[in-house]
Amino acid sequence: MKQVYISLGSNLGDRVDYLNKALNILSTHREIEQLHVSSYYETEPAGYLEQGKFINAAASLKTTLYPLDLLTVLQSAEASLDRVRTVRWGPRTVDLDILFYDNLVLEDHNLIIPHPRLTERVFVLVPLAEIAPNLVHPLTGMTVIEHLEKQSETGGVIRL
Repeated sequence: MKQVYISLGSNLGDRVDYLNKALNILSTHREIEQLHVSSYYETEPAGYLEQGKFINAAASLKTTLYPLDLLTVLQSAEASLDRVRTVRWGPRTVDLDILFYDNLVLEDHNLIIPHPRLTERVFVLVPLAEIAPNLVHPLTGMTVIEHLEKQSETGGVIRL
């Protein structure tokens, strides 16, 4: 079993319900064991700013799936929850990203692990720090909490 951390986000419709449904889909997969889910946080959008606020969370899970197979499962869950990819960083019913997969460093045209922008995103770091503050980033050698402490602005992240 591999230890994996994912981020979850939603800013369309019933945002909390979409996250709950995504977690339910993952928890019923025969090759995924859901271990722990962070609190939910309301956050400002990043990248494309002309959209509503997000609800974000992080989850740790164990899986026997290989990284690209796990990505397929996550994208299938997104599709089943009406995720449509039209605008980069745009509005979405649900977004599921692999942040870490054990200590794996992977650069594939479909998937980069660790997630390439996780150290810059407070909306990812805050929930991840709640469930794995001492998790070490395999490329930077810094913990999640150390990356969070480097951020200048965390005021836009509100725990629900």
